[in-house]
Amino acid sequence: MKVNKFIIFAILTVTLSLFSASCRGSKAAANANAANANSALPTEVQVQTAQAIVQNMPTYFEATGTLASDAQTDVAPTVGGKITAVNFDIGSYVNRGDALVSIDNRDAQIRLEQVQAQAQQARSAVQQAQANVEQARANVRQTQARLGLTQGSAFDTETFSQVRAVKAQIELAEKELGRSERLLETGDIARTIYDQRKAQRDQLRANLEEARSTAAVAVSAIRTAQSQVEAALAGVRTAQSAADAAQTQIASAQKAIADAVIYSPISGYVSERTADVGEFASTNQKVATIVRTSVLRMRIDVPEQSIGLVRNGQGVSIQTSAYPDRNFAGTIVRTSPNLNATSRTLTVEAEVENVGGLLKPGQFATVRITQSAPKPTVMIPVSAVKTEGETNKVFVITNGRAEERIVKLGALENDKIEVQQGIQENEQVAISNIGQIYDGVTVKQ
Repeated sequence: MKVNKFIIFAILTVTLSLFSASCRGSKAAANANAANANSALPTEVQVQTAQAIVQNMPTYFEATGTLASDAQTDVAPTVGGKITAVNFDIGSYVNRGDALVSIDNRDAQIRLEQVQAQAQQARSAVQQAQANVEQARANVRQTQARLGLTQGSAFDTETFSQVRAVKAQIELAEKELGRSERLLETGDIARTIYDQRKAQRDQLRANLEEARSTAAVAVSAIRTAQSQVEAALAGVRTAQSAADAAQTQIASAQKAIADAVIYSPISGYVSERTADVGEFASTNQKVATIVRTSVLRMRIDVPEQSIGLVRNGQGVSIQTSAYPDRNFAGTIVRTSPNLNATSRTLTVEAEVENVGGLLKPGQFATVRITQSAPKPTVMIPVSAVKTEGETNKVFVITNGRAEERIVKLGALENDKIEVQQGIQENEQVAISNIGQIYDGVTVKQ
């Protein structure tokens, strides 16, 4: 038993000795690591400093929204057909009127040639009909000249010269016959003289009827010639209608050829392409989407309590997460006439000049609407801010040492940024080598 107790005691003694040695080794290693870390940090850092200043900054009404293109259009063909050429791709910039897609126009070309031939035939028919009119009018003039009529004369048998001459002779013969009757009653002339004069009057009456018949035939001939003129004019109108119809068909065929090329309706960038060579394009299928980005729009929902702070013509400043150190200027140009009954907000729309094409439709942005009354604000250079995750730090230099401050930042103005909390006016802040500075380090200016 004594031997066993001695063995157990010996084992415990060795174990405690080993544990004590291990602890001493761990502490030594930790002390060595700490010494190495302290030796890696600089004991003095050369820095440049700047003074926190107070300046009057415009006040802002801040809101968020999404940028949208000033104009966007889906381009679709006017006529269907097989695509033979595509002259754009996603991201391409196209000008208004640029040819985007070409469609096979061979059928339209054949149709154009057919209707052009028909139109030529119709024009020839018009010329022939016009020639017929001139011939019919010449016939009328010849008939009038043969009958002794002038242009515009009334076609009445009683006005013909022969009829008028015979009627005048009859009138004279009637008078002579009347005198002969009175002289015959008194016995001053012989019966044979009276009979001769009566026979002359009767002959003249027969001549009058013959003259009227002749005049009637002449009038009929003139009217026939005039009818020929009217028929020829009707032929001209018919031929001209056919020619006009053929010309309309030519215009339709030419339009079909022109429509086989799809042109860009606006200038902008291609955001979507759905056309490839060899595909069949239908009239209800878009081939591209074009967006205009030189000017972007931003819809802003203004809470009901703030609608008195915004109006058309106000300037706005826009920032995006893609360019946090840059402001984009815009102007409020449109205001909704009514509030949204559900959200109790007023929608206004600003236009933003897309300088350099940096902004993209669909980007989320923060907009600040400038108010009239500025306020005093502490400003420091942007280079003084050290950002670690979501924490912003600034090193204030006091009596040759750096003091770390966590600050709350505000608006960016050129190369300076607003400090809403953490820095006072006239304090000196480090603006160089801030990556080497830590709280309490000695600095040299």
